[in-house]
Amino acid sequence: MRRAIFPGTFDPFTIGHQSLVRRALEIVDEIIIAIGINEKKQTYFPLDKRLEAIEKLYKHNDRVQVMAYDSLTVDFAQSVDAQFIMRGIRTVNDFEYEKSIADVNRKLTGIETFILFTEPEHTHISSSIVRELLSYDKDISLFVPKETELY
Repeated sequence: MRRAIFPGTFDPFTIGHQSLVRRALEIVDEIIIAIGINEKKQTYFPLDKRLEAIEKLYKHNDRVQVMAYDSLTVDFAQSVDAQFIMRGIRTVNDFEYEKSIADVNRKLTGIETFILFTEPEHTHISSSIVRELLSYDKDISLFVPKETELY
């Protein structure tokens, strides 16, 4: 079984994230959407809301699990027997950052990272932008999965 984790804060989970999961399922057998807990990072939505929203989105897909973790991503990947870490990138700047982390993770554990490029229609969408819109009471329905009930 080829298992990948898709780590992130997912604050909130966007249609860009959803697209990456859909496409990654063409490559691997199972994906664990891994919500990282970082006490230093202030989130807009509480962890339980993010977990619940993503679990609801994938409740009928037994190839997708949702978990939270508070360790190094590569340690979490090992703990769930994942062979891969999946990441999505929108820009060249994302690539440089992700490559450095992937190199370290591979050196430490042998776990490979694969990268999917964001589809062009989603490159402008980020969780940061969605949170900014929310802070001004703007409608975010174009940027999150239709089934999402966070706000």
